Amino acid sequence: MKLEVDVKEEKRKTRHAAISVAAYHLLETKGYNGASMLSIAKAAHASNETLYLWYGDKKGLFEQLVKDNAAETKQMLETALLGQDDALETLTVVAVVFLTMLLGDKAILLNRAAAADPSGELGAVISVGGRDAVQPLFETLMQRLAQGHEASAKQLTGWFLGALIGDLQIRRIIGVEKAPCETEIKKRVTTALSALSKLRS
Repeated sequence: MKLEVDVKEEKRKTRHAAISVAAYHLLETKGYNGASMLSIAKAAHASNETLYLWYGDKKGLFEQLVKDNAAETKQMLETALLGQDDALETLTVVAVVFLTMLLGDKAILLNRAAAADPSGELGAVISVGGRDAVQPLFETLMQRLAQGHEASAKQLTGWFLGALIGDLQIRRIIGVEKAPCETEIKKRVTTALSALSKLRS
């Protein structure tokens, strides 16, 4: 029985991956409005009924893509919060994953499409599945650094993420900045952590 469940789950993951590829491709070529559930289903060689059954509607599908993109950062933060991991050590590792995701092709494509979506629906989906899901976890972790400090966890989070991201995401979205390499990402994280330490001193 367990083997059957595992096989079904693996098949679903494979089909979801194909649907994701199709959705991102159509998002890039047709925009959010032009990427209909039917067109995504056809491109993924899946049934339209399957897409509606799994995701509810197009908004639900893209919300899942946003959650997929933010999943590693979210999981790492949740794991750290369950234990007594050192906050600065956790930030050093998580920030690299987070910034890599934020400046990666998928996130940039989603944000470009959201900027061109007059309905604002995709932007709302990105906010709910991405920022609203991850930032509170950063703030909870920052509570460990805010103890005995006059700044709140929310303020420390704002300062840190501001120093970490700066205008890089916007510059990527408008096409004047290439995706940074791993070395550049790590350097950016080190600089942001250094700025955070100075603010706390």
